[in-house]
Amino acid sequence: MKRKVLFVCIHNSARSQMAEALLNQRCGDFFEAESAGLEPGRLNLLAVEALREKGLDISGKTTRSVNDVLKTRFDYVVTVCDEGSAAGCPVFPGGGEKLHWSFPDPSSFTGTPQERLAQTRRVRELIEERIEQWCERECVPA
Repeated sequence: MKRKVLFVCIHNSARSQMAEALLNQRCGDFFEAESAGLEPGRLNLLAVEALREKGLDISGKTTRSVNDVLKTRFDYVVTVCDEGSAAGCPVFPGGGEKLHWSFPDPSSFTGTPQERLAQTRRVRELIEERIEQWCERECVPA
């Protein structure tokens, strides 16, 4: 049976969406990932582009609130807020192991569109690295 994972950040617009898609791609046989946010915003188009470069299309996804998944039982709840925003990062009630993985917030990036995309790619790479490490430990057949 797949273990359920919820990635949570403030707006569910970039980091949690990228983590959800990347975990489902990398360890979809072992995990079923979802994502949500405390204050759902609009899907970050730079995150969409950064994932498109990896063959993942999240352009049809919408953001959603943690309130939409409160009744779901997750094995893991992973907050992906940066350290500076950690105080405002949502806490998800209920069972499941709680983890915190700090990543910079693409919505705070400044510069030209290309510079912001490059910074978002770096966040995607950091998330990929963390998921790869986690899957090496956790994606072991029983």
